[in-house]
Amino acid sequence: MVVHQHRRRRGRAGEALLAVGVSLAVVVTGGCGGPARGSDDAPPADPGAVVRGAADVLTRSGSARARTAMEMATGGTRVTIRGEGGVDFKNRMGRLLVMLPADVKGKADHRPITELLVPGALYMKNRGAGVPADKWVRVDTTTLADGNLVTGGATDPLVAAELLRGAREVTYVGETEVAGTRVRHYRGTTDIARAAGSASAGVRGALEAAAKGFSKDAVPFDAYLDAEGRLRKVRHRFTYVNNGVIDVSSTTLLYGFGTPVTVVLPPSGDIYAGKIAE
Repeated sequence: MVVHQHRRRRGRAGEALLAVGVSLAVVVTGGCGGPARGSDDAPPADPGAVVRGAADVLTRSGSARARTAMEMATGGTRVTIRGEGGVDFKNRMGRLLVMLPADVKGKADHRPITELLVPGALYMKNRGAGVPADKWVRVDTTTLADGNLVTGGATDPLVAAELLRGAREVTYVGETEVAGTRVRHYRGTTDIARAAGSASAGVRGALEAAAKGFSKDAVPFDAYLDAEGRLRKVRHRFTYVNNGVIDVSSTTLLYGFGTPVTVVLPPSGDIYAGKIAE
């Protein structure tokens, strides 16, 4: 298993936002598709090139609906944070509604967090931690030690795709199905620093921050692409240290390609400038 340790390099804002995902793993108790077909399915000539080009194909596709799942495991505790929304790959924007799990008593008293994803920034509403319910929190993702790969409780679908630009040691597993669509399954590792060097301008800063924040760049992945080369599903597995070893499996499912996605950023007066509770 490849282990990626997360250095403690984040500032106060980053530490507070990371509580959305990581801290839940210590206070909350908590695959699509069939088997590969095998030899009848001829593998592509260069699996690595196919996977590395997935982000470009999504850009040409325009937009898509998205579902996310971030499963965290630490000290025998496992929780899952789910999100749903849409991404405009062409204009590099997205909107997700992130659902936090129930607390230790089983009460689902957490309000959904609205997240707006734009180049270099993450906006969050209903963040909690002392932030008024009618205010947004804005975070510069280039200052986060993980580049928002896990901080927001959902990996930005655009960043998840761009991360595959660093794919290496890619193998073609075979054909399977994802949400009723026939896809090709690829497996390998991706290099964060290498992905940052090849990433589009709007994503490069976040991946560069992640490359510096993680002590090891290699991230195992499983990617599923349809006949048109569009990424239908990707799962990345991160492992790092933050008050203990935390294993994270982040999954993004894409569907409904071409569905319009509208992202309206909040006015400056709605951005919270006060202190976020630890």
